[in-house]
Amino acid sequence: MKKVIFILGPTAVGKTFFSVKLAKEIDGEIISSDSVQIYKGLDVGSAKVTQEEMQGVVHYAIDILEPEEEFSVFDYVQYTRQKIDEITAKGKVPIVVGGTGLYVRALTEGYNFGGAAKDEELRSHLENLAKEKGNDFLFEMLKDKNPEMAEKTDKANTVRLVRALEIALSDGEKTKSEVDIDPLVIALKRAREKLYFDINRRADIMIENGLIAEVEGLLKRGLTLANQSMRGIGYKEVVGYLQGEYDYDRMIEILKQHCRNYAKRQLTFLRGMDNVNFVEVEDREKAFEEILALANNFLNKK
Repeated sequence: MKKVIFILGPTAVGKTFFSVKLAKEIDGEIISSDSVQIYKGLDVGSAKVTQEEMQGVVHYAIDILEPEEEFSVFDYVQYTRQKIDEITAKGKVPIVVGGTGLYVRALTEGYNFGGAAKDEELRSHLENLAKEKGNDFLFEMLKDKNPEMAEKTDKANTVRLVRALEIALSDGEKTKSEVDIDPLVIALKRAREKLYFDINRRADIMIENGLIAEVEGLLKRGLTLANQSMRGIGYKEVVGYLQGEYDYDRMIEILKQHCRNYAKRQLTFLRGMDNVNFVEVEDREKAFEEILALANNFLNKK
């Protein structure tokens, strides 16, 4: 099986720094597993990796979609598998980097996609039903067809509700994707108080770098919170401020709190994974030595 290295961890822990440094050392190429950085124009709020930060290392799954487009876990797995094949064929090492847990789990453990390919005609019909009769009507349909799936579906999220019904109404049984890679999972960690300090500072930097103007531009483009791209942390909080739900200071407070909560969820997810190698990154030089040793042992193991 193809060997793939994963560099994971909570927001603001230093994934970009360590992954680029590792890629340069072992001749790797990076595939992002960030569900917001895939979108063009969502740069500030996603803390999108810059050309300068890339240092010439090839990156994939960044700026591949317009912000109006939807991108499911299924889409991500299909895309990433193709890139892993391409990178491996060049004799380079695929390094998956990011913090979106569902993407990582689907690649390393498999994922129940429902056995249904996208059905444009059915989806259009369901979207029209949602407009005419509301999400509650669709949710009752889903509960009737697949109660287990209904429990896991947010009925306020029309896009996900429609996709769940599309799967439930298909002829296929729920199927789990195969895992066709040999993964080395490295999770970066720091003391919580130091991590939270950096998360709060990152939120301030986002505002300083023009997050509000970025969101204003996206709203003028016609995007709303119904779009998948706008539901990322940073974007939805600013939308609330711009729509008068709270004042500027409250927006900053909410933004920082949501970022910290997200980091906590990311760490909980990582602790629940099997065979994770946690690396303390407070001392960056020592941490990189440990990461490089893990990577070399993994790559040299037959």
